[in-house]
Amino acid sequence: MTKTHKILMLAGDGIGPEVMGEVSRVIKWLGENRSLNFDVTDALVGGCSYDKYGVPLTDETLQLARDADAVMLGAVGGPKWADVSYDKRPEAGLLKLRKELNLFANLRPALCFEPLVGASSLKPELVSGLDIMIVRELTGGVYFGEPRGIEILPNGERKGVNTQVYTTSEIHRAAHVAFNLAGKRDGRVMSVEKCNVMESGLLWREEAEVIGKEYPQIKLDHMLADNCAMQLVKNPKQFDVILTDNLFGDILSDIAAMLTGSLGMLPSASLGGENDGAMYEPIHGSAPDIAGQNIANPIASILSFAMALRYTFDLPDETLLIENAVNNVLAEGLRTADIMQENKATISTSAMGDAIIHAMEKISS
Repeated sequence: MTKTHKILMLAGDGIGPEVMGEVSRVIKWLGENRSLNFDVTDALVGGCSYDKYGVPLTDETLQLARDADAVMLGAVGGPKWADVSYDKRPEAGLLKLRKELNLFANLRPALCFEPLVGASSLKPELVSGLDIMIVRELTGGVYFGEPRGIEILPNGERKGVNTQVYTTSEIHRAAHVAFNLAGKRDGRVMSVEKCNVMESGLLWREEAEVIGKEYPQIKLDHMLADNCAMQLVKNPKQFDVILTDNLFGDILSDIAAMLTGSLGMLPSASLGGENDGAMYEPIHGSAPDIAGQNIANPIASILSFAMALRYTFDLPDETLLIENAVNNVLAEGLRTADIMQENKATISTSAMGDAIIHAMEKISS
């Protein structure tokens, strides 16, 4: 009997519904052509959920996420909800999903497709062959630490407080993910923090060393976060797996993303423990300024689904099929506006989806 793969689709805000629409087409194609059984449910999260229900994530949607094998997320947020309280903003729904599903490890690959080497802002020799995996701890650190808030001091000044907190277990479980991934790659982990000025950074370094001793075949090095940011644009290919905390991972992964030419190209996976959920999403935002124009790049969302096929559904052949199809389309010179290069053909969101599915058909024939 064919196993049923349960997917919750949360298209979100802005360009989310457009790019996730192309993911749905890829899922449908695989179901029809690879004898795979996908049970797909759609629900709201983010600003669209706030507009309809008054909250960015309902209890019902959270339960659907718990019941799914994988959650596919588009993007959330936008200036429309800038004046909403923090606990009701679209991003609060995303953070709650991560926390409630125990998605503690965020995998953000920075892979430069060879046809896009010229789209990077760095010299071709610096990014050709680039393949970095950033493992970002996702449910701890300054985004979740207490106390937090804005208060009024006795002298009338306002004070904003956010607290950076990490425990041994939080660091250990993220580190295990990084070392296991490195074992399937080039065997190197760069642990990144600010131990020179932050006690939480010192704890991070010391506990990464503890886990590193369990993986003697993996080379562990350490780097300060500001130096890592500089090195990513100076010599990015020195890195294999970067292990870092929530805040620095947020920043460094966006830097690494731009090395590849566009945020619209890069996927991500948020993983929990063996019995926890998994969520896959592009690292780009909701881009409300181009929403509804059919010009957004769907590749990051489609590659996020490919990561789901690899890490949740254990379907490596289908993963490679999608990745090879994307590379072939790019090699043909097809581009959405964000990755446009001279003498290349600019196509729409839906046309890019058409091209990728056609490439999948050609590879499969």
